[in-house]
Amino acid sequence: MNTLFPPFEPDPSEPKRNRFRAVPLRMLIPNFITLLSICSGITAIRLAVEGKLKFAVIAIAIAAALDGLDGRVARLLKGTSRFGAELDSLADFINFGCAPALILYFWTLKDVGSTGTPGWIAALLFAVAMALRLARFNAALEDPTRPDWQKDYFVGMPAPAGAMTCLLPLYAVLAGMPKWPMFAQTVLCYTIVIAFLAVSTIPTFSFKRLGHFVPRENVMPVFVGFVFLVALFVAYPFETLIALTVGYLGLIPFSIRRFKAQSQLDAALK
Repeated sequence: MNTLFPPFEPDPSEPKRNRFRAVPLRMLIPNFITLLSICSGITAIRLAVEGKLKFAVIAIAIAAALDGLDGRVARLLKGTSRFGAELDSLADFINFGCAPALILYFWTLKDVGSTGTPGWIAALLFAVAMALRLARFNAALEDPTRPDWQKDYFVGMPAPAGAMTCLLPLYAVLAGMPKWPMFAQTVLCYTIVIAFLAVSTIPTFSFKRLGHFVPRENVMPVFVGFVFLVALFVAYPFETLIALTVGYLGLIPFSIRRFKAQSQLDAALK
């Protein structure tokens, strides 16, 4: 056996091969932002359990802001990757599926029924609806037959918008609105409606391709409007969230009408 497999010493001058290629830092930065958003979403759940609802809402808002930032940073740094896309989907399910559902449950849905089971079912429906919505979104990205103009729309309500929208009753209470009889039951029905909008085929505005180019004459008004919005959010956070949420819901009929008009125009041109 010694003649068949003689022992040998490795050549010390031979360069060692790297087992894995080094990953550029620009590929990691977007993933760091996504991980921060996951931390913010999970922290929101803890704050809700502790009854610190104001801070839980702020944590969800931070997670939503980070979710909008990581993709833009990845495209800016040319750091997009399959790993980053999968991590982002997981973060969306935690931050915008599980966290809002648990916040609503610990806040008021647990008061529906003697055991809180109807409220828990509504929370489960919302979380599952967000999981299904995200899976459908990922599958649609690989559709090569999708017209370019449809990229201006989401199919159903996107996960971040669904999370911020379903918390509208909580914003109202934190802003000082008193609860009415059957309040918890009303929140349950509202949560189920938002879950339905998430998994529906209703087109909603994407806004992703807005803001790439701003006309020069509109730069200063954009700056002023942004500062004004931030000032409103700092001074009246929950009132501002109510206005933004109601405004977003009010845009849905217009998105449906515009989508139908563009669909008819696209069909006529073919």
